[in-house]
Amino acid sequence: MTVQGKKEVTIVGGGSSAHILIPFLSGAGFTVNILTRKPTDWSKNVDVQLHSIHGEIQEEFNGKLSKISSDPAEVIPQASFVILCMPVCKYRIALHNLAPHLAKDKEVFVGTIYGQAGFNWMVDEITKKFDLSNITTFAIGLIPWICRIIEYGKIGVTYGCKEVNLVAVSPADRFTELNEQFLDNICNRWLKKGAFVQADNFLSLTLSVDNQIIHPSRCYGLALKCDGKWDKKEDIPYFYRDYDQKSADLLQDLDKDYSLIREAIKVKYPKQEFKYMLDYISLERLTYKSENTDIRESFTTSHTLGAIKPPTVQLESGEWVIDKDHRFFTDDIHYGLCIAKWLADQLVLEVPTIDNIISWAQELRGEEIIEGKKMLLDSESLTKEFTSGIPPVYGITSLDQIVN
Repeated sequence: MTVQGKKEVTIVGGGSSAHILIPFLSGAGFTVNILTRKPTDWSKNVDVQLHSIHGEIQEEFNGKLSKISSDPAEVIPQASFVILCMPVCKYRIALHNLAPHLAKDKEVFVGTIYGQAGFNWMVDEITKKFDLSNITTFAIGLIPWICRIIEYGKIGVTYGCKEVNLVAVSPADRFTELNEQFLDNICNRWLKKGAFVQADNFLSLTLSVDNQIIHPSRCYGLALKCDGKWDKKEDIPYFYRDYDQKSADLLQDLDKDYSLIREAIKVKYPKQEFKYMLDYISLERLTYKSENTDIRESFTTSHTLGAIKPPTVQLESGEWVIDKDHRFFTDDIHYGLCIAKWLADQLVLEVPTIDNIISWAQELRGEEIIEGKKMLLDSESLTKEFTSGIPPVYGITSLDQIVN
């Protein structure tokens, strides 16, 4: 099957990755639309600059938007590719809003540029609800490029891309078409590296993680070190440049919990292929072709991450505290650690670092997610619509349903 009208794509959301996709896809001959809550902030012309790690412009790519709208009826029906570029916790809301407008008379590829959480569960949810039979789902494991925004809606910047990118596709036999028509045009065509390889299943991406273990462990480390409070803004340490050994140890312990889950799944399902379900360092070495062995050093020496501060807000008292409503919580706890905790419970595994970080986060946010080691599956903190991504919210009650 060859996708009809394959050259029209709608990007949903205005994250950093949208600013990279628009020029690359436009330059590859796509008609590019954007669905955004801020249509007046977007220019018809969107550029991305390729910078060296020292900030020098090495190359510039120019793109054009055909339609800019906040109304899915204007930009979704004609699209053969729909790509989400937004925080993970917003995926399901966006999918439910755009689903009634997806074309039913042709194949539509629905994907995300960052495949954290069970993106296939989210798309399955809308295909059932809206009776969609021609959807091909895909999720890219990690964002392909290091990217930021210079001027919202107009100029993005990339410092380059990964050496290798992973993607899961369902149905699996649609990978070749997706790769030739779309994936090769968002990285390898322009940056001469970053070709895509196919992961055998979405679960491998769900459990091969970076941000969802980096962000919570670092925030928890800051809370343990200084209670997550600072008297003055200038006292706030840099998120990566000042990365300390305590945070590195927590990240390593968190990844060990994930590794327990990964290895138990491989043992329980020996006939399944999990070649790309990797621990943090192995994933980093694969995607960047790096030789890093020291987690802390990989952060403290990064030129592109050096200027980033933790997410904080100022209290009336004048103190600065960790922002408990930031996506480091709503994405990485509710659509990250909570999923891992549920999987661990199915496998009867002890995951103490996951438990500790969830316990800390729920107290900070006034939620009820776990009690001791027990996950509170009936709690509104998990079951309220679109709040979390644990399998039961999609009607999944066993690990067999996920793997098979």
